[in-house]
Amino acid sequence: MSGLPVADRQVVRRAALNLIAADRRAVAVVLVLHGAAAVAGLAPPWLLGRIVDEVTAGAGAAAVDRLALAIGGCVLAHGLLARYAQYVGHRFGERSVARLREAFVARALDLPISVIERAGTGELATRSSVDVTTVGTTVRDVMPVMVIAATQLSLLFGAIFLLHPLLGLVALTGLPTIVAVTRWYLRRARPAYLAEGAATAELTEALTTTAEGARTVEALRLGAERIGYGRQRIGQVWATRRATLALRSVFFPVVEASYALPIAVVLLFGGFLLDRGMVTLGEVVAAALYLQQAIEPLDRLLLWMEQAQRGLASFARVLGVGQQSEPAATSVATGTPRPRVPASARPGRLVVRGARFSYADGPDVLHGIDLVVRPGERLAIVGPSGAGKSTLARLLAGIDEPREGVVSLDGVAVTDLDPAERRRRIALVTQEHHVFIGTLRDNLAFAAPDASDEQMRAALGAVSADWYADLPDGLDTQLGDGARELGAADAQQLALARLVLADPHTLILDEATAALDPTTARRTERALAAVVNGRTVIAIAHRLNTAHDADRVAVLEDGRITELGSHDELVRAGGAYAALWRSWHG
Repeated sequence: MSGLPVADRQVVRRAALNLIAADRRAVAVVLVLHGAAAVAGLAPPWLLGRIVDEVTAGAGAAAVDRLALAIGGCVLAHGLLARYAQYVGHRFGERSVARLREAFVARALDLPISVIERAGTGELATRSSVDVTTVGTTVRDVMPVMVIAATQLSLLFGAIFLLHPLLGLVALTGLPTIVAVTRWYLRRARPAYLAEGAATAELTEALTTTAEGARTVEALRLGAERIGYGRQRIGQVWATRRATLALRSVFFPVVEASYALPIAVVLLFGGFLLDRGMVTLGEVVAAALYLQQAIEPLDRLLLWMEQAQRGLASFARVLGVGQQSEPAATSVATGTPRPRVPASARPGRLVVRGARFSYADGPDVLHGIDLVVRPGERLAIVGPSGAGKSTLARLLAGIDEPREGVVSLDGVAVTDLDPAERRRRIALVTQEHHVFIGTLRDNLAFAAPDASDEQMRAALGAVSADWYADLPDGLDTQLGDGARELGAADAQQLALARLVLADPHTLILDEATAALDPTTARRTERALAAVVNGRTVIAIAHRLNTAHDADRVAVLEDGRITELGSHDELVRAGGAYAALWRSWHG
């Protein structure tokens, strides 16, 4: 199941009220217009009943014509009012959906990276696309329809009571069955639709990971295994959709059967009252027509109620993303105001004390790490694959929190820092880089929105991005799908150029030049070192040239720092680093 929570009913109700309150004037206009349209729609059955009574009393054609014209005018007024009400309602819905999408993106971007990784691509993709779209449909179409239908039903049954109270009471005979089956349905619908949404997310995750790892699947001949896994996820989706279908297959037939009962009873009881002179024939006809007219809004109300359950379940999933994100100004653990590191133009002091870390419920990956990174120091971390180098980098960047111990910046735990401040002071660059669809300028502006074109060109030059000179439109060249595709090496240099523009106090480079060939990597590292002179640089290095140029080298083996010193000191010590250096140089 997903690592992201789902909002409870109270949160969903409060968020829905906030959406309405944000555009209350439009909501008021919609309600007034739909109310007026509903009132206009009440007149034709009553006027038709009057025609019946007038004809029964022997009235002439002129009286009937006047009533018929009145019916035509009411129908026209109803149509115009309903159309304009729908227009205003759809505009309100689109504005609300726009606010919802913007808020969702803001909450998603505020999520800690570790949370995003645990949640998986499929979960976030489903919530940001399927769930947001479903909520949009609910706000734009379902809610107005339900409000309109409820208003029409109230007025229609009120009109029957005005014709005769006994007819009004008889008209309610179908409601107990409808209310009972609706309560039965609503108790079961929310968990059923939440389960369907979760199953859809797992299917999306399975398809996404299989597609992204297609080459690995083919190389390791995992096709049958991935097909089997996909079939399991499809089966799970099918099972959850059968569960929601089973609810609908009970709900709708019972409701449909309850429509004809009150009409039949009103006609039978109306005939009884007519024989005793308590009502007129026109009133009985009008009451039957009102009930017939009530079928359409009642049908819409109950039909869209099913969509509303989908929408509310999706809304709970969308809002759940915000419940996972860290508050901007409070500590995650205590809820107290987040401490601030004093502003400084110089890098801070990073200290790791007794840090232990494990992924989920697995064994410890790091075992009691103690490390002090001095301001302005260039530190290289080396060691065999699986030693925990990237994990240590994530702890230093505040992405993950140690199970035991602390990682602090100038005495403040890194994970307790305000996220925006932490990103300004510490930047982690890995081997995985993303090129966004847009211009090269757009891609660079993510790091420094106010950067000038000259600064962007200087950043590209600082990381030896020679390919920039070949771009047809310079910074305005379109990148991404369907435009200029950057290779892995070019994308890595683009990421490093972003780093230069961001200019953080502390840089953590986790194999940040791994995709470059050795010559380009060496040139890029030297150029980058000149640009970030005076900043703290922590480099996770496989190429030992990086370690050779560092002020100190930390050797990590089996989750422990076994050696720490300068390149020359460790070579003279003849330990693990010296062996790595000899192997590196053949």
